[in-house]
Amino acid sequence: MHLAYPAVLAVLLFCTGLYGVLARRNAILVLMSVELMLNAVNLNLVAFDVWLRDALHGGQALTLFTIAIAAAEIGIGLAIVLAVYRNRGSSDIDRLRDTAETDDAETLPEDADADRDTTADQATAPAGKAKKAEATA
Repeated sequence: MHLAYPAVLAVLLFCTGLYGVLARRNAILVLMSVELMLNAVNLNLVAFDVWLRDALHGGQALTLFTIAIAAAEIGIGLAIVLAVYRNRGSSDIDRLRDTAETDDAETLPEDADADRDTTADQATAPAGKAKKAEATA
């Protein structure tokens, strides 16, 4: 078996996955592109294992380990994407730069009256955050 054929196919798969990671904005498509890159690595591992005629089949064992890690990564990644989509209404990566929740009552404009009692605001801010956390849960 020629090693060039699976190596070229793996390079094409990896470049396609890299393009998908760098160019796409949808989180699901980015996860799919990462899977393409992992499959290119798996193809190289198996091809080199066959080419080197390894008695222990280390490349195939590493491939099985990589497949298990990829399955766990996809499960966790999809759970995160679904949670972000439920909270934000979009899975667009460019729109998810600020993932911290901010309370509108905490940030006051600079021209607000300065003689207001801030101790009452500080006492109610944790209660407002708790209500907001309960509403989102």
